[in-house]
This record gives sequence, C-alpha cells and structure tokens, in this order.
Amino acid sequence: MIDFKRVPSPCFLLDERLLARNLSVVDRVRRESGAEVIVALKACAMWSIFPLLARHSDGATASSAAEARLVREEFGQPAHTYAPVYTDRNIGEILDCSSHITFNSLGQFRRFGAMALLRGISCGLRVNPRYSPVETDLYNPCVAGSRLGVTAEELETQGGLPDGIEGLHFHVLCESRSEHLRKALEAVERHFGRYLDRIQWLNMGGGHLMTHADYDCDDLIALLRDFRARHPRLRLILEPGSAFTWRTGYLVSTVEDIVENGGVRTAMLDVSFACLPADSGAIFPVHSLFGAVLTDSLSSVSSDFSTLSVLHCIP
Repeated sequence: MIDFKRVPSPCFLLDERLLARNLSVVDRVRRESGAEVIVALKACAMWSIFPLLARHSDGATASSAAEARLVREEFGQPAHTYAPVYTDRNIGEILDCSSHITFNSLGQFRRFGAMALLRGISCGLRVNPRYSPVETDLYNPCVAGSRLGVTAEELETQGGLPDGIEGLHFHVLCESRSEHLRKALEAVERHFGRYLDRIQWLNMGGGHLMTHADYDCDDLIALLRDFRARHPRLRLILEPGSAFTWRTGYLVSTVEDIVENGGVRTAMLDVSFACLPADSGAIFPVHSLFGAVLTDSLSSVSSDFSTLSVLHCIP
C-alpha cells in the first residue's frame, strides 16, 4: 500500500508492480505473435524506467532529434525515428541516433534518403491507407487532404516504391482495439499489397492499447500471426505508447487552498491538468493531500468540492 503522505507533492508516482503487470501482457504479445513491440516515448518518457522497458520491448521510437537522443543515451540503443518533416538543421543528429528512419513523403526521402542509406540506416515511407477509426477530423491522419503519409495513388503516379525503401509505416489508431487494426491491415493490403513482398518491415504505428482491461489480446495475436503467414518475409513492428504505462501510476498533488464564491467551493491544487500529456495513462488517477486528509481519486476530490482549480507549476 502506497503511503501518499510520504510522497513529495507535486510528482508523478509510478507503481512498478502495476508496470510489471502491463509488461507481462506486452511480452506475451511479442512471444506469441512474433511481432516486435517498441516503446513510443510520447506517452511516458520517464527514463528512470527505460532499463526495465528495454528488457520487455524491442526498442523505442522517436519523433524528434531530442527524443532520438534520449533513446540512444537512456534506452541504450538507436531509435526507430519518424517525423512529419526533417530539416538540414536536425537530420544529422537524428541519423546519428537512429537505426530506422521513416519519411513522410517522397520528397523528404529524395532529399535525405541517400544520407541515411550511406550510414546503413533502414529507410521507410509512411503511407496513408485511407482508413482510421479516429472520429475527430483534427486528429484523423487519413482525413481528406491529410498531410501525413503517401497515398497509393500518389505512389503510383511517382513511379512506385523508390529503390532504397525497405519498410512501410502507417499510424492510424488511437487507444484502439484489435478489430480496428484488422480493418487497417485490410486497407493496407488493399492499397499497398503489391509492395508488401518487396519490403523488409511493416511498422503498424501506435494506438494498440493492449493492456486495457477490455482489449482482446488473443484476437491481436491471431491477427498478427495470420498476417505473418500471408507475408512471411515481413518483420512486423508495433509501437504503442500508452499500453506500456496504462494505469500504472498517480499524479500526486496537494490542495493548497479552498476558495468559495457564489456557493461554489473550489479546491486549489498545485498541479495542472492542462499541462499533462494527452496520451499518458500513467498519470491517472489523482491523489491529493490537504493537511492530513488523503483523497483516493479525482472523483472523490470532486465530490467534496464543486470545482477544481489547478496551478500551472508542474515543470
């Protein structure tokens, strides 16, 4: 039992027992499906647990020069890197820290692909399979006019898959279930099937929330095994973020003041919900201290106070 009164406030607190539970699920998927599972840092970049994550994954993915450097220095291996655009200013450092690099467009590959290939880095191309279960257009990477990934039609008009591309990458899921991945793979085979026997790896992006209580891991494993049977030469790569640290910790805070106005009582906390990463399942629920009073969750805080007001002081 965690004694929250002995924990500094504010802080993120991760329970290694809960993390071990999630890692056992990830290991099972890796072992029984034959797919590689790598860690996406944006959900949890707590590098103090990187040595543990490294033992229960096949690497890590980065989306910037800073993340790629973090993977190399703290995860202990080069990154699988994807960013929507690379520049002359950051490509050198990114290549220094990467074993795989995915380009968002044919233009980006033409501009920087040779540099990567000369360093022995495996190059991939992000594709748009024209399917995503994401309902909000702002976050849907396959919405009409999307800037993310190459469509099959564009690839065809540009002469097909360029020499030097060893992998394809799609990212269309968000905290999704195995049935959504099934539909995504069907779309990939429908639009890009002619290229699957020419490449070495297929990166299925993130959004595979396999540690959620309602996720069907048996179905995920069967789906990946069936896909591998149809394409036995392919390395299959998944890069979940939230799944690794989903519901493994707490955001510890202190009620610093209580104000009342118009019949509304507001608890003033020393944390900011607005500053929390959108993907981080690790920082939920909230434990708040006020004097000697310990509340067990955000809902219990809300039951005592009409509203919560938070201070922007989390670094």
